[in-house]
Amino acid sequence: MSVRIWGVVGTGLSGRGIAELVATKGLEVILVGQTPDELTQARRQIELSLQHEIERWALTESEKRAILSRITMTTDMTELARADFVISARVGDIEEDKAILRTLDQLCRGEVILASNTSTLSITEMASATNRPDRVIGCHFLQPIPKTKVVQVVRGLKTSDETVARVMELVERLDRTGVEVYESPGYITTRLIIPLINEACQVLMEGVASAEDIDTAMRLGFEMARGPLEIADRIGLDTVLVMAERLWREYGDLKYRPSPYVKKLVRAGHLGVETGEGFFKYDANGDRIKNGGTGR
Repeated sequence: MSVRIWGVVGTGLSGRGIAELVATKGLEVILVGQTPDELTQARRQIELSLQHEIERWALTESEKRAILSRITMTTDMTELARADFVISARVGDIEEDKAILRTLDQLCRGEVILASNTSTLSITEMASATNRPDRVIGCHFLQPIPKTKVVQVVRGLKTSDETVARVMELVERLDRTGVEVYESPGYITTRLIIPLINEACQVLMEGVASAEDIDTAMRLGFEMARGPLEIADRIGLDTVLVMAERLWREYGDLKYRPSPYVKKLVRAGHLGVETGEGFFKYDANGDRIKNGGTGR
């Protein structure tokens, strides 16, 4: 089956990023939000992201208009009956994700693959809420989604080989590399990045170095595109906190226990790029503001 229309449930950072990426590759997107205000905010953020690409000479104004025209925004889930592939990108608990997939199972054609962008929840458990567990899969896009080149393709217990192969093809069509993962809490990237972020926070809390110097040491010392604290800001500190709490519950290992520093920033509403401030400060385009760190 040819996939021409993607359905995306959720208008947060991940949902917007997936919609923007897919539309940029010439495919149609149905983006479903919970309220009209949520959709208005999502459109504004996508427009800002595309405008930033124009300023970098990576996109033209006419290409921007074409991309936006391929994204249909709605609060009506039944619109997803037209979609050829649907991915849930809401940040919620397992019961919420199961409820979403149960609804999608009823709305979508039998051959449509249902995916989740979750980085920690069980694909097997989500699939159990549907009548098509062989066509339920994890499809985890890493932040920032329009730029990051890898996607974790996660098998649940009953995910078929055919489903995995088809999703790998979809990922390749987006000019991304798919990495096949067998279900385990945190998969590859979340399981490895959370301890690194936690330890970077510990170094910061102990006053060993500033946020700026911690990230500089890691970027230049290990040839990382971004340091662990900026990575956390770009994931979203509220999402980092959820990830860490889930891994802490699943494994009971101290290396996953959420950093008190992340908790403090989240309580202050400093969620990273999304709010303009986290460990560092960011402008409307999501670019780091020089000397905009949290200090020691």
